[in-house]
Amino acid sequence: MRKKLAVLLLSMSILSLGAGCSGKEETDTENTQNTAQETEEESVVNSEGLVVAVDVDNLEDYVTLGQYQNLTVEEEPKEEVTQEDVDDYVERQLIYNYAPVEVTQDRAVQENDTVNIDFTGYMDGETFNGGSAQDQDLIIGSGSFIDGFEDGLIGHKKGETVTLDLSFPENYRNNPDLSGKPVTFEVTINSISEPAALTDEWAAANTDYPTAEEFKNAQKELLVQQEDSDYESQVKSDLFQQVMNNSQIKDYPEEELDELKSSMETQMDQAYTAAYGMGFYETLEAQGISKDEASKNVESMAESYMAQYLVTQAVLDAEGVSLTEADYEKALDDFAKLSGFQSGEEIESNYGDIQILKNNVLWNVACDKIMETATITEKAADDQTGEAAQ
Repeated sequence: MRKKLAVLLLSMSILSLGAGCSGKEETDTENTQNTAQETEEESVVNSEGLVVAVDVDNLEDYVTLGQYQNLTVEEEPKEEVTQEDVDDYVERQLIYNYAPVEVTQDRAVQENDTVNIDFTGYMDGETFNGGSAQDQDLIIGSGSFIDGFEDGLIGHKKGETVTLDLSFPENYRNNPDLSGKPVTFEVTINSISEPAALTDEWAAANTDYPTAEEFKNAQKELLVQQEDSDYESQVKSDLFQQVMNNSQIKDYPEEELDELKSSMETQMDQAYTAAYGMGFYETLEAQGISKDEASKNVESMAESYMAQYLVTQAVLDAEGVSLTEADYEKALDDFAKLSGFQSGEEIESNYGDIQILKNNVLWNVACDKIMETATITEKAADDQTGEAAQ
């Protein structure tokens, strides 16, 4: 599938602690609850009841909008969704999104099984913080644990205790103090489960579809919709980049830029604290990156986002687009579907910052206007072959 570009999305890679496991489920639940509470409290409208990307009196003092109409962009053709794509996707759905079935026969662990384990990690003969867990479910092949952990369980049976002599990766981001260090895990396999078989009975009992065939057809429709969304996102990203190149940023609104930088620092501080037990700047200093250098990088990132916000607002103003809160809610639903979510409410619960989400939504509205007069062509087969050869 085509890689989707999130032009305005501030993404935080929240890596959870734990020597072997990710601890993702608990962390994500807490983050979702906190985000939902913040979303309910924060408003996206300004004092005039409008939703804007940048709330300044004289936008022309900060940006000169270049050509944004009648642009031309050349894209690779949409990728066709094949039966192999559908089969692979259904297989992943059964492995990762539906409850597995416990294995009753006497067989060993294999790829894609879910094993329930107890494990204890030892470093220099001593246990260490985050290196042990009880009653932990692990999908073999998911890459949730350090290299060698999951593979080391393949071939062993329920009830066995397995000794794994491993090493943490160099530059181990989850906990830099463990980078490259040898570790021994004692792992007891409590149970083995395997992905459910796709049958009519299973589909009727576990999905909204009465037969396996209808379930597979629905997954194909999802893949086609995703490919369409990916293609549209790529087109919009490429067109908007042209508008950015054609425009001139003359200055940044100081108050808004400071607020954006502060918001980004808060998000990163929360992410790094959850992942490493230390704040953003403290973690980077422990890795040899000075606070001054890190702060300059954040400021540069904030300026990059602000530049996109300014150009977004300039396009909306040029097109005479003013969004009320009701208009925004509709635009939010449109952006959610483009991004693979079912509704605006669902995408809000997955964003760490409602203001950044707002600007993604407004970017999408601006791009719709840019696309109205744009010419989109497909790359010739020879061009694609040449690129592949390079």
